[in-house]
Amino acid sequence: MQILNDSFQLFSHADLAATVVAFGIPADVFWPYFTGVVLLLIGLMKIIKDELPQRHGLDKILPFGRLFFAMPMGVFGTEHLVDASDMAQAVPSWMPAHLFWAYLVGVALIAAALSIILNKHARLAATLLGSMLLVFVATIHIPNIVAQHGARLFWTIALRDTAFSGGAFALAGSLSKRTPSDGTPWLVTLARFFVGIPAIFFGVEDFLHPEIVPAIPLARLTPTWIPGHLFWAYASGAVLIVCGACIVVNKKARLAATYLGIMILIVVLFVYLPILVAYASSIANGLNYFTDTLVLSGAALLLADAISERTSHGAGA
Repeated sequence: MQILNDSFQLFSHADLAATVVAFGIPADVFWPYFTGVVLLLIGLMKIIKDELPQRHGLDKILPFGRLFFAMPMGVFGTEHLVDASDMAQAVPSWMPAHLFWAYLVGVALIAAALSIILNKHARLAATLLGSMLLVFVATIHIPNIVAQHGARLFWTIALRDTAFSGGAFALAGSLSKRTPSDGTPWLVTLARFFVGIPAIFFGVEDFLHPEIVPAIPLARLTPTWIPGHLFWAYASGAVLIVCGACIVVNKKARLAATYLGIMILIVVLFVYLPILVAYASSIANGLNYFTDTLVLSGAALLLADAISERTSHGAGA
């Protein structure tokens, strides 16, 4: 185990840094962007070539859910590899070999991202990814909530990863083999609650704390130079609450999930993209906020794609 840790550490601190020295960019900044751009291009080519021609109307946005969800996972995985020492601090203290787990999670995230974008063993990858994210909630986030006496930020982080898990399970459920008479896969039903409940919570938080970045209200304040920064908070809050409630009670759930994904994507483009540009050299203050919120958009679109027309518009729906 120690040999693995030493090898990983040597690779991170020596080889990676040497690789990007010609660019004059720190490795921990260069490689997450590089991964994101590569995955984005691969995903766009596949969607435009293979999937868009088969979609019509509003459904043309749904194939992008897989890309919006998976690409950031690859970025997060790369961050685990190039900044493993900091990532290892999140590993529960009772677990051995913290650095090893940081690297293992990084590799797993990148592998899952590639599998989902390329649609190769995507069902297995999505199931394992959703399960891993739930393990994070159970072993890291819930203990943090208890230790911090239910602090708002730690609830937000726990529900964020729960929503991400829901997106992965929605994809896995949509890829499961079934006939029309089988009904909705249980993973899709689970995903409805995993996405819908956090959406309602985030919406309420957007109204209670409109000064904080919208959609996933973490700790960062929305820069005042963002045009209409209060408008974005209240608008996203309203859509999150209404769409989240529709998803939970399964009333027009497919349409609600679609609108939720589109709304969050608009927030990403008009709020988080300018922040990313302004803080391009800061992964923590720029790229991470952008990708975090993009994952939520992807999760909602994946859920919409997983919910059948019959389920969302049929009897009792």
